[in-house]
Amino acid sequence: MGITKTDFMRGMQCPKMLWLDRHKPQFRVIPPETQARLDAGNDFGDKAMAMFGPYEEMTVYRPGTAIPDKKKMAQKTQLHLLLGTPVICEAAFINYNNYCAADILKKNENGGYDFYEVKNSPEMKEQFIKDAAFQYYIMNRCRVKIGRVFIVLHGPDEENPFLPAEITREAVALVPWINDHIWDLNNIKKQKNEPDTRPGNQCTCPYECWYREYCSGERTDTVTQEQIRMTIPGE
Repeated sequence: MGITKTDFMRGMQCPKMLWLDRHKPQFRVIPPETQARLDAGNDFGDKAMAMFGPYEEMTVYRPGTAIPDKKKMAQKTQLHLLLGTPVICEAAFINYNNYCAADILKKNENGGYDFYEVKNSPEMKEQFIKDAAFQYYIMNRCRVKIGRVFIVLHGPDEENPFLPAEITREAVALVPWINDHIWDLNNIKKQKNEPDTRPGNQCTCPYECWYREYCSGERTDTVTQEQIRMTIPGE
């Protein structure tokens, strides 16, 4: 089954959120303003792919769907790593079924790649560093030679809106912490019983949970597919 970047970040915020994503996603309610923010983030990420010029995108969809084919993406990524492609976007990696798709890998002078995680935000946040660190962890276990790690923020100049900030030291320091938790989250995701987690600060920090109505008992019916809009960026 494995853990994705999104799984890890949501599971560390609240294990019940991770479990519900797997077992009861029909109770997810994404507010329109949150969906708009997710869509804007996706658009910013798409534009950032060209920040270093020509690139190769690794995204492959399952036939007839908009669902990424993770295995084929990982295979395509390995091919381009062997070819030494200068800029690889949505580079996919799988380690013991744990998965990430790195926004941008840029070939560096040492024969490896620098990693750029794109965030549509004007300021650095702790969760951005954890997000990038998870991906660094997966790529490192896949024996990818990663040099520097950057968060690409949204700068004030719309003519050149991409503002990289290096976080290599912080990302590397988080590797043991990620290793300590990723396997526990795998078990939580697979368990049959719903975690007995009561509402608290984790419902809104660092992100507002989409299951608040379910957990508070305000919603017990099954919502329709149109109400769900299962759009989760940046696996």
